[in-house]
Amino acid sequence: MRVLTFNVQNLRLRHPGGRERLDGARDGEGEGAGDGGADPLDYADRRLTAGVLARADADICALQEVFDRETLDYFHDHLLRATGAAPWPYRACLSGNDGGGRDLAAMARRPFAARSDARLLPGALGLEGMPGARADLPVFSRDLLEVGLGALSLYVVHFKAPWPDPDAAWQRRRVEALAVRRVIEARHPDPGALWLVLGDLNDPGRDPERAVAPLLAPFGVDLTERMPEAERWTWWQDDHRRGCPDAMIASPALAARWPGAVPRAIRAGLSREAGGRQPRLEDVGALRPRASDHAALVLDLDGL
Repeated sequence: MRVLTFNVQNLRLRHPGGRERLDGARDGEGEGAGDGGADPLDYADRRLTAGVLARADADICALQEVFDRETLDYFHDHLLRATGAAPWPYRACLSGNDGGGRDLAAMARRPFAARSDARLLPGALGLEGMPGARADLPVFSRDLLEVGLGALSLYVVHFKAPWPDPDAAWQRRRVEALAVRRVIEARHPDPGALWLVLGDLNDPGRDPERAVAPLLAPFGVDLTERMPEAERWTWWQDDHRRGCPDAMIASPALAARWPGAVPRAIRAGLSREAGGRQPRLEDVGALRPRASDHAALVLDLDGL
């Protein structure tokens, strides 16, 4: 089985004048940004997003920043199918807590069960009173999307971004990490369980103490640490910052069963100015068009 995680950066279907169009891979830049107006590069961006997913050819795709199920289906049927990739007939995108509508999604080539934890409150997990937790607000800034694929359980996340207040955001991510851990502990009392936490942690790993530490050893195994250090980056910004906020954290049992499983970053859709040795898809520009400001991560679990 090949597993993928990919922050596709603001994938949203709109209906201006009754016509359908997709927003591009942008965060407010470009013509019409913020008011629903079209940017001339939007469609080129999304063809590249589809190109990255086609190149990855994963059996199960965990996606972040998808607006809703209608968006996911439209993107699949109109752009992904146009690449010639085998279809992903099983799809889910459940409503979360992000004020901008950026939800978590999954699409797969085999049936799966999906469950949203967007409505969980801190008190349900014993986290009331912690800095970053409010008793009357859901514990997850966006959601925890649980995906069941037989013996494998995926926990798809997109933690709080480090703005506008980095310290408050750090506390919120710590609470989110603890919440994910407690959900997993409740679901999998068996130490032999096979699970993966994957998605955008919004944690570049530079802090002396990482907000996501509750998910790391000895509880989980950060599989990105198996990657060569020079290749351990999945995100780039115009100010030439790089980082690896995208994660694949495995249960100890999964990590032990596949000791040679190493995530691979697919940077074929990143802006050319991001650099690195990986060739880009043909239409990628210096800054745009691009597939996303994130690379995709893929992991092969042979025999699953």
